[in-house]
Amino acid sequence: MTTLASAVDLASEGYARRRQAMLGLVARLDELLAQTRAGGGERYVQRHRERGKLLPRERIELLLDRDTAFLELQPFAAYETPFAVGASTVTGIGVVEGVECVIVANDATIRGGTMNPYTLRKAIRAMEIAMDNRLPFISLVESGGADLPTQAELFVPAGEGFRRQAQMSRARIPNIAVVFGNATAGGAYTPGMADYTIFIEDRSKVFLGGPPLVKMATGEESDDEALGGAGMHSRVSGLSDYLALDERDALRLCRQVVRRLNRRKHGPGPTVLPVREPCHDPEELAGIAATDLREPFDMREVLARVVDASDYDEFKPAYGTSLTTGWAAIHGFPVGVIANQRGIIFSEEAQKATQFIQLCNQADVPLLFLHNVTGYMVGREYEQRGIIKHGAQMINAVSNSTVPHISVICGGSYGAGNYGMSGRSYRPRFLFAWPNAKVAVMGGAQLAGVLSIVARAAAAARGEAVDEAADAAMREAVEAQIEAESLALPMSGRLYDDGIIDPRDTRTVLGLALSAVHATTVEGAEGFGVFRM
Repeated sequence: MTTLASAVDLASEGYARRRQAMLGLVARLDELLAQTRAGGGERYVQRHRERGKLLPRERIELLLDRDTAFLELQPFAAYETPFAVGASTVTGIGVVEGVECVIVANDATIRGGTMNPYTLRKAIRAMEIAMDNRLPFISLVESGGADLPTQAELFVPAGEGFRRQAQMSRARIPNIAVVFGNATAGGAYTPGMADYTIFIEDRSKVFLGGPPLVKMATGEESDDEALGGAGMHSRVSGLSDYLALDERDALRLCRQVVRRLNRRKHGPGPTVLPVREPCHDPEELAGIAATDLREPFDMREVLARVVDASDYDEFKPAYGTSLTTGWAAIHGFPVGVIANQRGIIFSEEAQKATQFIQLCNQADVPLLFLHNVTGYMVGREYEQRGIIKHGAQMINAVSNSTVPHISVICGGSYGAGNYGMSGRSYRPRFLFAWPNAKVAVMGGAQLAGVLSIVARAAAAARGEAVDEAADAAMREAVEAQIEAESLALPMSGRLYDDGIIDPRDTRTVLGLALSAVHATTVEGAEGFGVFRM
């Protein structure tokens, strides 16, 4: 075995300082999570309960197998927007009747569960995860349809959700809709496009247009039940496949449907080797990485607290040392690791990563990318040595690799380094961030400095003097803007990750993600594009 040792001094002032800062960020996340779990507030939650209804997370808990985990996804969607944090919906992966499923649940205590642009993006990301990993998709529906004041941003892209439902059905990915209340207008197509539907007597109301709209459009008088009630759809229209007595009965029927799906995993799954906990305590991860990204940390210290038995078989350890690559396992699932050590990717690191990605594809082994990268190296020497060619080789390999990618942003993820490390635009199966993460084209000080140099050159070309006070004010404003925009929470609010995780939970989250990706085949690429030499 190649067991990783640890050089972290748990009694040092630096470790205590880093840990305190990280736990402060985690506490802020906990506050926001509590806010999302509170739904639309005490008044609306109480009204919901008075109607005999369960909250979305309660429905999910009753749906899942007892004592199994739920990997919630994108809980901070819509942060720093006019909409509720969480985007009025709960999404995640959980086990139902022994089958991992993607679950989406509307929160009707927030504006009646209506869909805003962030709700849509979050739901479509959940569908993408279901399709990529061939996981059954369960919708727990209670929604008034589109948030009408934002329809201009919502209506056109909303059709993608229904298209994806149809594509899931074609791909034999089961799509189940359980309707707990209203499913109105476009929302009616959620059960309409599903493979299986479950309605609740005297509760479910599904129609393209409710009684007021029908009256206005056609002059016809109708009530909710005759127009779109559960009984009508079960006995007359046939839209309902199962009629439940109440919410708990509906969730029982949903579990029954999943039990009969005859699902089986197509990936190789974990190895036959026993799963052993890391030799070093994952609790210590809270003090490994600094919130000040100028302070470096050893990614091997992270791996020592994440991978099975802290066993890491490093590949090319003496070459391209600002990037570590190697073989490990997490909860028994084999992984190839690509992790930044000192931030900058030089030609040697890019070439090493390219070769290692090809090797993982040859061996059908998923790739784990751990980000703390400032980008590819710049400068005359490095340009002449071919940094563009070598960076392009790495990006080519990442782009054409077909084994599952999972990314965790443990620090900075800047510039093209984000691309080479399988950032969001390279469609990793999952991408998570630590609370200290930052994502941007470059650091705020660097970007402000570049703008200042450009402005000074332009002033010189015009024969004008530089206004130093204005330049300083510009640099300060730009640096503050970039800093604010690149932080983990604003990035997560834009849905550029699948969730911010407590560093101490990294091993558990990766285990759940790896189990999910093994629901479908794990196969490497048979070829890559042209590697410029």
